[in-house]
Amino acid sequence: MKELKEAIKVLDIDHLGIVAGIIDEMELVEVVNKIVGIKVKETLSPGQVMKAMILNGLGFLSAPLYLFEEFFVGKATEHLIGKGVLPEHLNDDKLGRELDKYYQVGTTKLFTGIAIKAANKFQVKMNSIHLDGSSMYVQGEYKKDGEEKNEVNEKTELNKSELELEMKPIEIVHGYSRDHRPDLKQFIIDMIVTGDGDVPLYLKIDSGNVDDKSVFVERLKEFKKQWTFEGVCVADSALYTAENLEAMKGLKWITRVPLSIKSAQNKILEIEPKEWINSQKSGYKIAQREAEYGNIKQRWLIIESEERKKSSIKQVNKQIEKQKEIAEALLRRLSRQDFACQPDAKIAVEKLSESWKYHQIKEIEYTEKLEHKKAGRPSKLSEANQIKYQIKGQIETRPEVIESEKIKAGRFILATNILDNNELSDEQILEEYKAQQCNERGFRFLKDPLFFTSSVFVKNPERVEAIAMIMGLCLLVYNLAQRKLRQELVTSDGSIRNQVKKLTSNPTMRWVFQMFQSVHLLIINGQQQMSNLTEERQKILNYLGESCSQYYLMI
Repeated sequence: MKELKEAIKVLDIDHLGIVAGIIDEMELVEVVNKIVGIKVKETLSPGQVMKAMILNGLGFLSAPLYLFEEFFVGKATEHLIGKGVLPEHLNDDKLGRELDKYYQVGTTKLFTGIAIKAANKFQVKMNSIHLDGSSMYVQGEYKKDGEEKNEVNEKTELNKSELELEMKPIEIVHGYSRDHRPDLKQFIIDMIVTGDGDVPLYLKIDSGNVDDKSVFVERLKEFKKQWTFEGVCVADSALYTAENLEAMKGLKWITRVPLSIKSAQNKILEIEPKEWINSQKSGYKIAQREAEYGNIKQRWLIIESEERKKSSIKQVNKQIEKQKEIAEALLRRLSRQDFACQPDAKIAVEKLSESWKYHQIKEIEYTEKLEHKKAGRPSKLSEANQIKYQIKGQIETRPEVIESEKIKAGRFILATNILDNNELSDEQILEEYKAQQCNERGFRFLKDPLFFTSSVFVKNPERVEAIAMIMGLCLLVYNLAQRKLRQELVTSDGSIRNQVKKLTSNPTMRWVFQMFQSVHLLIINGQQQMSNLTEERQKILNYLGESCSQYYLMI
């Protein structure tokens, strides 16, 4: 009976064979080993460790990196990563050393090298790219250089080359928190994603207090140096400053115009009803204007969203009601105040009235109040010898402001330096800007609590930066897999069932991963075979191709 137990091994594969197959098709291990370098007598190469990290990251088991070795216990590590690779080889010391190597060669350089190879292998189109940034918060103090020295850094300080000494780690500090967690320190991820399948092509990790407006142009310029790109750059309003537009000469761009710019405020209000053209995109209207800002001639599109207009008008009405209650309370408080003279009372009324957006004080009356100068109770014969002033008034709305806000409701302005409608139509501009959601989807993926990066568990900024790069690579692998499956389903007119058991040609990879739970590798007397590899699962693997199918012994 004992011999029988030793002769049979049951190891978990689940969806990790798909992840490993996509990584192989990207040639990620080879690219990383070439950039980072391989040391003699290493059991695991830098590329293999990175492959293991991505498998961990896409395991969706809330397994943080300090539990790295435990994640692989019971899994087919040799089958997934390489011959002779055991869970104990994937310990936190090995992980830390490899993270340090990734940081030393440059996280952006490493990510871009991998992404370029992957984009070529998967024939990813780059007609348009989308740039955005997001904050990632961390637990812990993360003191700045000089406040605290890491013991490991002290030991290796003398061996650092001049190039390494020039490398400046990110600062994990308080900054503007997009996650509404101003109490926690953070770092920033800037990412460029292609409109073809939401595939990330460029990633840069920044300090937590970096302003998007100051770095977005540099990110686009860095991207253009590393990629052969002649398409359109799409970004949000952080890109739209006079300095940035000047610096972007030579690039084609689409961005949103901040309504804080005076000319934008005017143009958004001056559209005549006959100028609107209904968009092919349901619920949108478009009006075109010529514009010049930052000495750059542009085409502006004023867009009105029907759904957004209704929602915005509701918000305006709510704000009017809320402000009225506050205004009435403040006016009651002001009416109880005494003023030494009427001009002082007038100044106080005007200051309060001007502080409100939707309301104002009208029908103002100034009343005199007689008082005795001396303190204490006055006698019956004493006369009042001091005059104080009090005010009365009525709260009224500002109709012109409310009307203006309701006209603006649901409107926004898109700008481009592509002036020729034949090169880029109004419809295409709106479509490209709406595709900016591909970045938002990517950041939501990275911040998912099921993803191991919902918190960062390392003690120095260098390793945080390296882990953030691994996060981006997890997104790259995930979106390449999803893109490939969807394309194959459309090409072959195929479909698979979704969560509600309806057929779809547009499945999410998360659902596919869930479908592969409880798939095991059996090793019986040295012979391998798969268990629970149903016909449905085999069908999906056929769509994903040989790289994935081989891990399930279909090839």
